[in-house]
Amino acid sequence: MKKNILLKKQIPFLYPPTRLTDPHPPPPPSPPLETKPNRVARYLHRARLIDTIRFRLRSNPSRPPLSANQLLLIDSFIATHALRSAPSPDSALSLFQTLKTIPNFSHSQNTLHAMAKILALSGRRSDLQTILHSMNSGEYPNTLPPSSMDLIRWHAAAGDIDSTLRAWNEMRVAVPGRKHPCTESYNVLMDLYAKKGKNPEAVRIFSQMIDEGANPNSRTYTVVIEHLAMYGRLEAALEVFERLPSMRIRRTSKQYSVLAEGFSEIERFDVVKTLVKEMQIDGILPSSTMRSSLARLREAGFVAEAEEFGREFSPDERIGSLGFCLNCSDDDEEEEDGDDGGGDRNGSQLKPWLDPNALASALSDWNLSEVTKLGDAKFVWTTRLVCKLLRAFKRPETAWEFFCWVAYQPGGFTHDVFTVSRMITILARHGHVELVDRLVAKVKREGIQLSFSTVRLVVDSYGVSKKADAALGFFRDVESVFGSVSKSNYGLLYSSLLRTFVKCKRASEAMNLLEEMVLSGICPDIQTFSGLMQYFALEGDLRTVQQLFGMVRQSGTEPDAYMFQILIRAYCKRERAALALRVFEDMRNSNLFPDATTKALLVKSLWKEGKLREAASVEERTEEVKDVLPVALLGHIWTVSSTDLMRVFNIYSSSFLENGG
Repeated sequence: MKKNILLKKQIPFLYPPTRLTDPHPPPPPSPPLETKPNRVARYLHRARLIDTIRFRLRSNPSRPPLSANQLLLIDSFIATHALRSAPSPDSALSLFQTLKTIPNFSHSQNTLHAMAKILALSGRRSDLQTILHSMNSGEYPNTLPPSSMDLIRWHAAAGDIDSTLRAWNEMRVAVPGRKHPCTESYNVLMDLYAKKGKNPEAVRIFSQMIDEGANPNSRTYTVVIEHLAMYGRLEAALEVFERLPSMRIRRTSKQYSVLAEGFSEIERFDVVKTLVKEMQIDGILPSSTMRSSLARLREAGFVAEAEEFGREFSPDERIGSLGFCLNCSDDDEEEEDGDDGGGDRNGSQLKPWLDPNALASALSDWNLSEVTKLGDAKFVWTTRLVCKLLRAFKRPETAWEFFCWVAYQPGGFTHDVFTVSRMITILARHGHVELVDRLVAKVKREGIQLSFSTVRLVVDSYGVSKKADAALGFFRDVESVFGSVSKSNYGLLYSSLLRTFVKCKRASEAMNLLEEMVLSGICPDIQTFSGLMQYFALEGDLRTVQQLFGMVRQSGTEPDAYMFQILIRAYCKRERAALALRVFEDMRNSNLFPDATTKALLVKSLWKEGKLREAASVEERTEEVKDVLPVALLGHIWTVSSTDLMRVFNIYSSSFLENGG
């Protein structure tokens, strides 16, 4: 990919970094540096011990992983990451048992969870059950039994459907009054069914997730896309993928990789080429699993397209391997744990261990001695590694200090569109408008074109930091940082801007922006209308709610069940049950039903206002379908409409069930 780069020699105004303004008083001064342990030095020391264990486990597993003196230096952090980096389950188990023999060392929650995950991923069910029994029996003091979500993940990774279902059902009843378990629990179970070839069951879990009101997230759709692609339903998978932006769902590297691999295998290189282009627009770094897809693309004659992303996979000659000085690199992929430095499992080309989260934690104060130690370590800074560090910092001040510092380090690191996008988003989320403006000005001078997903994320982030004027200014200037914007993308940006303005309690200006949007020929989608109606309903402004609903009717958009629910609840809240009943009639004429909670609220409001006959009529008309009334209505505020959800569900179900289920 031809990167637009931000040359470090051209950003002197960024360094030394300007202190980020904070409306709160500054914290008390830190104690003198010499009285505080150097956390970067401690991190590097731990990293060397972890690397020693990794190397020993690969070169001679029969030898002790460390000398007697070194074993005494092992703490929970070192033990956890050494276990995760073990080349095999047997070597991990051996290390786990060795750790028990070390004086003054006791296994912690982290080491136990690391071992359980290793056994689960390797399918060692009996060993997994043994360690789970020991965790539940109190064999390890000062640790808690695993949670239901831990058990669901481990049993699913081991391929044990019965145990996974048992843990899932226990989670469902564990918290009285909770309507549904967390979204990730559905994702794990659905993925397990898909990989076991139990297609109807996977579809049923997705249906249950929607019906119970759990909000499908990006990983949910990754599971759907993977499942469809696994069975050759690539067109269906692509259709789901293409609907995600309008559903405000972030498209991921994994989704791109699955689709690129599938279409390259059937030699549909036109689709692969389009996916590569869209990946650039989304500002997503490719994962290593795309290597084979790009190789096929190159063989098919699309050399330029393949080379654009191919450079991301080229090994950096500056990165050494174990046995040399501790130079560190980024991983090829966005791994969940991020603690194995890569390389093969047999000891050759074994890159030094690195944990971006732990390193970011060590740098959280950004004091002189720790920064000096970081520079002395001579890390190999790459785009992916810098992005991981920026994401890992808890405070925007530290992220900004690091962003400026790294551009001046020996070795030639240069900020690019990915690192700049990450920094701009962090600054916007925390309301540092001046620094965002300075970075955006530099982006425009350097000709960097931000991805559309970054542009929209900045507008949304200003909503989090309650900076409506900054969001509007960025919106007005969007074409200078992104280029030509399509009408559909402008619709998404307007929706994000409107959401930001109502978050900032600037309702009248939001309505002016809505009018501007309509006059420019962009029709708001159902989610945008629903979000605005929900806001004004909560404010008790029925007049504006009715005005918005009239605009929906005039635009020719069919209201969905979620929008009808908002209206019914708004009228009931203001004791206008007669109007709520009229909305209920319109809903029924559209062959839609309210959810059980909304129906109960309507009946209660009619009864309270003395409309007993009408209340009885509502009860009677829903009596025959009461068993199928959803617990929670389809659709989610500002993001997903019930139409979108049902369209994705129909695509998914029709691929695996007769007559769509």
